[in-house]
Amino acid sequence: MNAVTGTMTGSAQDARSLVIRDLVKEYRRGQPVLRGINLTLPGRGMTAIIGPSGTGKSTLIRCINRLVEPTSGQILFMGQNLAQLRGRQLRAARRRIGMVFQEYNLVERLTVMENLLSGRLGYVPVWRAWLRKFPQKDIDRAFELLDAVGLGQYATQRADALSGGQRQRVGIARAIMQEPDLILADEPTSSLDPKTSVEIMDILSALAGERDIPVIVNIHNVELAKRFAQRIVGMTGGKIVYDGPPDGLTDEDLRTIYGGEDWLNDRADG
Repeated sequence: MNAVTGTMTGSAQDARSLVIRDLVKEYRRGQPVLRGINLTLPGRGMTAIIGPSGTGKSTLIRCINRLVEPTSGQILFMGQNLAQLRGRQLRAARRRIGMVFQEYNLVERLTVMENLLSGRLGYVPVWRAWLRKFPQKDIDRAFELLDAVGLGQYATQRADALSGGQRQRVGIARAIMQEPDLILADEPTSSLDPKTSVEIMDILSALAGERDIPVIVNIHNVELAKRFAQRIVGMTGGKIVYDGPPDGLTDEDLRTIYGGEDWLNDRADG
C-alpha cells in the first residue's frame, strides 16, 4: 500500500475486490454508527447486508461511494483507497460504482430514456449532456436495457407516470448503464409489495450476474437476502456479527442480529 496515494500494489490488488478496514463513522463525536468495520468482499456475486433499522447498514453502503464521509478507516477498491479521494479522482471513482436507491432517485420531469442516459453523464462532454446529444451506441444500449427490464414501451414516458416497481426497474437499468465495476443497492425493495420485491431482486441479480458485476445490497427482508445473495453480512449495533453463506444463517444468528425470540415469532407469524 502506498501511504501517500492510497494505491494498492502488487499481488494485493484484485480488480473488483472491496476491502474495508477499521471503518468508523460518527455523525456525532463519540457516538459511532459504524464501529470499526472490517470486511473483504470478492469481486463477484451478490452480498446482502441485513440487520435492524439504525444499525448502520445504509451508512456502510453510502460510505463506500462517499455519499457519507467516513470518520476514519480505509475503503480499498480498484487499486485506490476511496476514503482518501477528493475532487476529480473521487468523481472518476464514482463512475465505476453504480447506485440503486431506496426512493429511486429519478428526475421525475424527464422521460424514462433520459433518466437512463443520465447513467452516462460521467462519460460524455458537458455540452453533449446539456444538449442531450448522447452517442448512438449509448442510446442503443439504453433501449436494450429497457427491454431487459420490461419497460421498452415506456421510453418516452415521464418518470413520474411510473409505478414504484417500474421506477426501480429504471433505477437498476440506469446503474447498469454506467458499466460499473460494482453496484450498491440501498434498500431497493423497501417501498414495494412482496411480489414486486421479488421481481426487482430477480432483475438486479440477473442483469448484474450476466455482466459479472458484483452487487452489495442493504436489505431488510431476510428471506429475499437468503434467496438471492451468495453471502450474507449481519450487522447489529454498528458491528458485523455474521458473515457467511445464506444456508449457514441460523435462528441463533438471527437472534443475535435482531434481538430476542419475539422477532423470530413475528417472522414466523408473518
